[in-house]
Amino acid sequence: MADIFREVDEEVRRDRALEFWKKNQTLFIVLAVVVVAAAGSWRFWQEKKRSEAEAAGASYEAALQLARDNKPAEADEAFQQIVKQGPSGYALLARFRAAADAADKDRPKAVQIYDLLAADKALDQPLKDIARIRAAMLRLDEADAKEIDNRLSPLAQAGAPFRNTARELLAVAALKQENYEAAGRWLDAIVVDAQAPQNVRQRAEALLGLVTGAPKAAAPAPAQK
Repeated sequence: MADIFREVDEEVRRDRALEFWKKNQTLFIVLAVVVVAAAGSWRFWQEKKRSEAEAAGASYEAALQLARDNKPAEADEAFQQIVKQGPSGYALLARFRAAADAADKDRPKAVQIYDLLAADKALDQPLKDIARIRAAMLRLDEADAKEIDNRLSPLAQAGAPFRNTARELLAVAALKQENYEAAGRWLDAIVVDAQAPQNVRQRAEALLGLVTGAPKAAAPAPAQK
């Protein structure tokens, strides 16, 4: 008797499953097609990105080779093509490299590129800070003290990741203006900073020895520790 009830129960389940399938088969077929299509699209997208990255890498290496071969115009054009058409990572590398290459032959152009990078809202702050420091380094021999101060003082404050590099450049700029008191204050800020790299602190200590006892001039507000 139990076997009969079991067979009937199984038959009922089969009938219900068949009825459910008939009512919903279109939905299941559509879902299956969507899943297959999505998987295929994902693989296509991954392959496309991989191919683009490989092509951009080859283009970037070719541009570097042009730079190494002392062909600045051709190298700059190649880098600009990567900036315009390459993936974001290689485009960013190309912008920094184009600025670095221009620094030896066309400083105003290099400064302009670095300034654009520093103002780019899409970049992370450390990259923007690096661009600001590089631009300031290129302007150090020509700019007045106010310009260098405007470029670097925000980067020299407590907690800024590149503060001691900025302080060192500010000290050098002050020395060029024979403002020994300002130079000493920036150098002091490096020496007392426990996180200052050893080589930067050693340079600061050496420069402090040069400015000690030198004539004092009016100085801007001191750096924060």
